[in-house]
Amino acid sequence: MEQILGKDWTITPAGGSTGEAYYAQREGKRLFLKRNSSPFLAVLSAEGIVPKLVWTKRMENGDVITAQQWLEGRELSPGEINHHRVAQLLSKIHHSSELLDLLMRIGKKPLDPENILQALKAEEQEASFVNTNIEIHQSLRYLNEQLNHVQDQPKVVCHCDMNHNNWLLTDDDQLYLIDWDNAMVADPAMDLGMLLHWYVPEEEWAQWLELYGVDYNDALQKRMYWYIIAQTISFIQWHRNRKEDTEAARWLDDLKRLMVKLGIMNH
Repeated sequence: MEQILGKDWTITPAGGSTGEAYYAQREGKRLFLKRNSSPFLAVLSAEGIVPKLVWTKRMENGDVITAQQWLEGRELSPGEINHHRVAQLLSKIHHSSELLDLLMRIGKKPLDPENILQALKAEEQEASFVNTNIEIHQSLRYLNEQLNHVQDQPKVVCHCDMNHNNWLLTDDDQLYLIDWDNAMVADPAMDLGMLLHWYVPEEEWAQWLELYGVDYNDALQKRMYWYIIAQTISFIQWHRNRKEDTEAARWLDDLKRLMVKLGIMNH
């Protein structure tokens, strides 16, 4: 990073899972730097979805470094996700034809729910000789039986990580959704399902979705729960592969609660 900015900048790691993000500051100027960030950061910036993109530079080794405004602020608390501004910003993202066109142009293929299910099944078959759970097998059977409810749905740009710490509220009251490394072209029910399941009481889902701009009906509910179950299984598998047994068990407990709610037990 020093060769781009010069030695008079103070550069510190910004944390995160990839270790590719940095803070830089010099004489009151402050930037957020990232290596090989999402290629559609410029469109996200232009639409006011992420902090302003200041510049992009390509390194000799092919890496691309982006610099964004470093804004003072904080992540939203879990309780703040149930707010009309979150619903409206997510709706803006899901309805952006510019974002969708760009993501398709750079080669993102629409995420097919059947492919999601096959990947989950393949992972479970690979793991079954070591450690598996009857609840996962029952849930996979349920996803297979419900597949027709999620096939052939319109696709939008989905962020795919609705964790509250990706929602940034700045000190001057601007709301952003950051960290777009996992973005996909998918059914909006994927984002909606996880956000509502994690953060909004179910009796308030209809009101939240009205702010987002859709009616809450049986068809949408089936799609959201399909993706909630699929993503919960994926989290279990992810943590299990990393020998993170406590986290895997926590997600398995969540899956069991979902199974009871949806009547999947002994399905």
